[in-house]
Amino acid sequence: QVQLQESGPGLVKPSQTLSLTCTVSGGSITTNYYYWTWIRQPPGKGLEWIGYIAYSGSTYYSPSLKSRTSISRDTSKNQFTLQLSSVTPEDTAVYYCARDPNGGWVDYWGQGTQVTVSS
Repeated sequence: QVQLQESGPGLVKPSQTLSLTCTVSGGSITTNYYYWTWIRQPPGKGLEWIGYIAYSGSTYYSPSLKSRTSISRDTSKNQFTLQLSSVTPEDTAVYYCARDPNGGWVDYWGQGTQVTVSS
């Protein structure tokens, strides 16, 4: 059973960098052919796909967030990390990490973590 757990600060000031880590258990983030994904849901809105880091270490980001997004990994800890720079209150959302089994869909989700951008 794969489990994902997000961690990081719940409050970030405008213009700072949001940083969240997803710790994965029950499976390796280097196993073919999984894509380790970040998704968010702003209040009152639908899900927004942010990007992924693949089993190979390659990354792909949403075009609308690409200039501010970086996803990296620590294979020794079986973790992957989201960094979103220059945040504004519009980045306030519940952030989820998830696993995409190479099909454009998600089979495992983290529980989600609320991040609020406010001074």
